[in-house]
Amino acid sequence: MRTDGDAPVEVRAAGGVVVRTDDRRVAAIHRPRYGDWTLPKGKLDRGEGWRDAALREVAEETGLSCRALEEIGAIRYADRKGRSKMIRYWLMVPEDGEFAVNDEVDELRWVTEEEAGELLDYSHDLDLVRRGLAAARGLLD
Repeated sequence: MRTDGDAPVEVRAAGGVVVRTDDRRVAAIHRPRYGDWTLPKGKLDRGEGWRDAALREVAEETGLSCRALEEIGAIRYADRKGRSKMIRYWLMVPEDGEFAVNDEVDELRWVTEEEAGELLDYSHDLDLVRRGLAAARGLLD
């Protein structure tokens, strides 16, 4: 679901759909600053690649060291400041680590697809969860 288009992107971000291999639950995070439930993601640092940024941001927000399996989609929209923003997402599986409350995230929940539909605040996140779980079925079975 890449939607790069021809328009320049001012804000580049990357994130992950983190799926546990044992029960196929997905990590959803709560950001108190925005009061929302979403997927882990964040802006690229200068000179950083998309995939590396996705792995770093997921680790920073969730405490989990993950392996990125494949890119599963991108979304594009105008952010709160009216800038063009694109976020690319990877299917990830956790390999190590444990969640701890941090500056950006105060809660992490492992949810099923159905629970994600009830919890997540953005419809594009649920679409990414569905894509991630479908890809996980093909890669992890």
